[in-house]
Amino acid sequence: QVQLVESGGGLVQPGGSLRLSCAASGSIISINTMGWYRQAPGKERELVATIGIGGTTNYADSVKGRFTVSRDNAKNTVYLQMNSLKAEDTAVYYCNAGGVRSINPYAYGMEIWGKGTLVTVSS
Repeated sequence: QVQLVESGGGLVQPGGSLRLSCAASGSIISINTMGWYRQAPGKERELVATIGIGGTTNYADSVKGRFTVSRDNAKNTVYLQMNSLKAEDTAVYYCNAGGVRSINPYAYGMEIWGKGTLVTVSS
């Protein structure tokens, strides 16, 4: 069994910062892409940022210059540093990972999601 566990959400004032973390665990052989998505009330889930195993990053236009995604491959962990937060960043943030897992004696492709962590930006 594989899983993603997010942490770091909470309440922050506009202009403030938060750092989200997401750790993958279980029978994982490799993780290619890790990333963050978010879903605001009444809206569809949207991409925030992704990072490949080699460090290539991709950001939504709305967060460029404010958010930074990074990863620690040795720990199968991805981070999202969020600065200059705005009210419109309020959402549940979900971690996502794609790669290869093992179910002995075989290997399978996988895409897994975390349960989400709530970020609220409000004064």
